Amino acid sequence: METQRHYGLQDSLVLGLETLLAGAMRERRPARRPSPAQRLRSATLPETERVESARLMRVNHAGEVAAQGLYLGQALTARRTELRAHLREAAGEEADHLAWCRDRLDHLGGAPSRLEPLWFWGSVGIGALAGLSGDRRSLGFVVETERQVEAHLHSHLRRLPPADIHSRTVLRQMRRDEAGHADRAARDGGRRLPLPVRTAMRLASRIMTGTAYRL
Repeated sequence: METQRHYGLQDSLVLGLETLLAGAMRERRPARRPSPAQRLRSATLPETERVESARLMRVNHAGEVAAQGLYLGQALTARRTELRAHLREAAGEEADHLAWCRDRLDHLGGAPSRLEPLWFWGSVGIGALAGLSGDRRSLGFVVETERQVEAHLHSHLRRLPPADIHSRTVLRQMRRDEAGHADRAARDGGRRLPLPVRTAMRLASRIMTGTAYRL
């Protein structure tokens, strides 16, 4: 029978340091799961549509960079080993999203956000603060973050050019995964965050997505 690994504080610190260094060096890591769009036929988009898709996928890539930072920060300050394992598992799926978005961005001839280090390191700090507020609030932070990401992905599915089936397929799978993260965090006891905190999170998200669309 396979033994489930439990991450202790030392494990999280070591793995966290590896992730921090990889983020600082902008290292690309392969996805554990193949892209859901890998078997689709490639379609040539008109130039205006290609540019728009690339901008939207840059925003999604930046969001996944931020997600890596958030989950890492929360894992480093979480109190329970079970929660640290939960966060690292979710971060693994987010790493798949990161790789999928980067592959699609490359295919569209786009480039990652020039502010990628800011999104990563700033999110590490925010995640660490969320973890310090207690495990139930940290789980509530996961719920709220993922619900907002779901809404964001839904809006991008409406904005993407209709012919860009590849990007749509990737975003649909991402949306399913984000919903699963939120549902699990809620089942595990995530506490609903106060309205001012939820509002501040939405404002920060809008600033990041609006900036990443251009830079």
